[in-house]
Formats: sequence, C-alpha cells, structure tokens
Amino acid sequence: MSGTTDLWHVHAFDGIEQKWPRVLVLGAGVAGLTTAYELERRRFRVEVVEGNTRIGGRVLTHRFGPGPDAPAAELGAMRVPAHHRLTLEYIDRMGLTGRLRTFRTLLSEENALLRTPAGFVRVRDASGPLCESFRAELALRGQDCPYAAPTVAFGAWLTAVVDATAPPDLREALRDDLRRQLLELVDRLDPTPHLRGPDRDRIDLHSLFSAHPGIRTGCSGRLNSFLDDILTETSPALLRLEGGMDQLVLRLAARLRGRLSTGRRVVGIDVREDGVLVRVRTGARTIVEHADFVVCTLPFPVLRKLRLHGIDDDKRSVLDDVVYCPATKVALHCREPFWHDEGILGGASFTGGLVRQTYYPAPDDTRGGSGGAALIASYTIGDEAERLGRLPARRRHRFVVEELAAAHPQLRRPGMVLGAASAAWGVSRWSGGCATRWGKSAAACEMERLRAARPAGRLFFAGEHCSTAPAWIEGAIESALNAVHQVVHYVPHRRVLGIPGRRRRTGALR
Repeated sequence: MSGTTDLWHVHAFDGIEQKWPRVLVLGAGVAGLTTAYELERRRFRVEVVEGNTRIGGRVLTHRFGPGPDAPAAELGAMRVPAHHRLTLEYIDRMGLTGRLRTFRTLLSEENALLRTPAGFVRVRDASGPLCESFRAELALRGQDCPYAAPTVAFGAWLTAVVDATAPPDLREALRDDLRRQLLELVDRLDPTPHLRGPDRDRIDLHSLFSAHPGIRTGCSGRLNSFLDDILTETSPALLRLEGGMDQLVLRLAARLRGRLSTGRRVVGIDVREDGVLVRVRTGARTIVEHADFVVCTLPFPVLRKLRLHGIDDDKRSVLDDVVYCPATKVALHCREPFWHDEGILGGASFTGGLVRQTYYPAPDDTRGGSGGAALIASYTIGDEAERLGRLPARRRHRFVVEELAAAHPQLRRPGMVLGAASAAWGVSRWSGGCATRWGKSAAACEMERLRAARPAGRLFFAGEHCSTAPAWIEGAIESALNAVHQVVHYVPHRRVLGIPGRRRRTGALR
C-alpha cells in the first residue's frame, strides 16, 4: 500500500461497511481549523468543538460598525513575517494572496514618536536624545563610555527596541548584557556599514546582527532567545491582510464539511484504548462525545484546568512547564485620523508607560473614512499587559486614552474617541496568553516542543505552544500539520479500530 492517504478508506467486508475514523478537534483557532481542513482532505470524519462563541482563537479582527468599510483593528495576530512560508502558503490556498500588503512596524515611520527621558521625539530626531540617554545610563551604573559613536548608537537603538517590545525583566537583562559584553564585542567590529539616516547616526540592527551573528554570544540566554522575536517584530519584511486577518480563519472554516460548533466548552478528556471520551458542556447540559481520535489545540493554561484521565505524568508535567506571557491590546475608534496632521502615515510609536506601543493604520485603511479610523492605542506584553488586562474594560479604555493623550493630546478633544475595544489575552478563559520559551537554550526549547506535541495515546496536540514558532500563526499551522501527520501514521494498524485487513495467500496480514 503506497502513500499515507491510502491507509484509510471505506471497506466492505462480509457485507458490513467500515467507516472512516472519527476525529474530534478541540478548539477553532488557526491550529484547530487547519487540522480539521487537512484531516478532511485525507477523508477523515471531523468535527470541531469550540468553547467560545466565536472562532479564530487569538486571531481577532474587531470592526467598529457593520459593513466591509467599517474601521477595523487587530486585537490579536496582526502581521506575517515574509519568511513564514506555511502561513503564506495557506493565505494563498484560501485565495487571499492578492490582499497581502506591507505591514509597517515600530521604527519604520520617521514621524512616529519615541519616548525618551527627555520626552517624546520623532523617530527621525531620536538618535541624539537616545545616545545621550544611553551614555548617561552607563555613567549612572558606574561604567565609563570609551566606545566609538557607532557602538553607542547600537546600544542606544537596541535599548530603545527592547524597551518598546520586552517585558520589564528582559529590559533589565539587556542592560546587564550591554554593560558586561555586548558593547565590547560590537566595538571590536566596524559598525559603520550599518549606519543609516541622513546624519548616519542610526544603526540597522537587522543588518548588523545578520552580518556578525557572533556578537550574540554576548547575550545572556534569556535575551538571546528573545532576540529573534525582537528582530522579527521590527523587521521591514512584514505583511498584513488588507480587510482583516480573520479572513484566513473564515475561509478555512468555510472549507470544512464537518460540523463546527461554538459555545460548547470542553470540561474533561478521558483517553482510552479504543478512543477518547470528551465531556462537553452546552448551557446546563454536559454530554459525552466518543471519538476514535482527538486533536486538542487548547492552550495549556486552559487544558490543565480540565478533568484529565489517561494522561501520563510527563504530559501532565509539560502542561505546567510551558510558560505563557500575558498580552493586552486596546483599540480606539477615532472620529478622524488626527495623526495624519502630524505626518504619521502608519507604523508605530513607542509611547512608554503602560501603553507601551501604539500602531497606526495604513493610509489605505482610512481613505474616504466617513466612519472614522481605528487606532491600536496600546499593545503590551508581560507585567504591563497583566496590569492593564485585570482592569475592568471601561476603566482600561479610559486609562489608555488618558495616558496616550500625553503623546496625542487630540484624544482629549470632545467627540474624538467614538468607542473602544480590547482583548486581554492573559486573563482570557480561552487562552491564558501566548506561549514563550525565552531564556531557554535551543536544545531545551526543542525538548519542550517535543514533549508538548507528543501524543497521549489517541489524544494528539496542536497549537503554537507545540511548535518552533510560538505566538505566531506560523506556529499554529506547523503544529497542525505535525498533528495530522501523527494521526495519519497512527493508523496503519487497522486492528486498532477493529477494521480487518485482507489476508495474503500466505495468511499474513496485508
């Protein structure tokens, strides 16, 4: 028998038709929908169960009003790195390639703002204040600054990027790394080819790290594992889906033939030799679903709260070992794109405080906008996200408006803010944040991934927490394909489901 897709098909033996295996997929995020889509392509009978009242998981496009032209903001995933080939492949499969546009990120807009100890400055004018602040910080820590100007620019801009994107403990780790080794390593090189800007006073961090990967030996393990995320998030090679990232989710769901139900919360999983029992609560009723196989894409903070039976000790252990980082986004519906008056045409500002990062929509997204414009006023991770996320939604929104008004006083104009929406993923009952492996060696990261993705009998696992790209859509798709492969290759032994094989003349099972 050749090819995995030939392993299962409908047989008739002694007049009895044997059906394809039934697979229950838990969770209707990108991982769950991709798993269901791929299993159905291999002719499995698939049903998707989602506890939330919507699908998409951490893909959440919020529209301020009805209709396709309503201002929209991404409260979840908002960008696709150009090297994430699996994500781009599925975007293409769903007929969405024509809607890909450039995503302008932090430091990509010259007129965006950066917060410095001296106050807010434009990105184009930030080098001087950043370098001055960096020298002052070194002096405050009792360290001389004998470094050449390009080295100081490296330290200043890397500090600015990490301050904007990292949790507080990683910001402090960076300063220790810079003081102890990193500046010395960079100073031995010639950073001049990586200087940018009219005054050649800005450093291209991506170019420098790419040309001299050895300088990463000066980073602590914790910062080194975070550095990939830093460089990816500030990369010029980022893409977005015009019209909303949820288009990928909706088109995946539309391709499914089996049942996809929402508002059905999983409360227990029992792995047995002949299949898996899943207890599902719908309203006040709890029903038990039996499936030949189950693929669980629930985040581990959600999964570890369920009643689990038939799970080995190592699997239970890894449910606790995977670390999840809180993330919170707050979007404002503004009467008009007032930031255009300041020359800001997209990109992002680092506004500091609890707000941290502010993302502006691309000009195309606000053109002809009688319905106003949507601004991602605050994007935070870590402790700031936790603090914001635990505030009641209305208080959270008011707080963000007031804090961001220090950088954009236009927000205080009567009628400027028409509405607000937010997602606090760290306190969400459906997520618990995003998986991270910061501070772990490459070997430790891979070991944790393997443990997270390892099946428990007929129970399989997918989700970005089971991938090499946690917190990205790419990771969700990668993990789904891995789980599909595991399910398909579990079934060569037909006796597992009681399906007899035809015998050769020698009597051996085929």
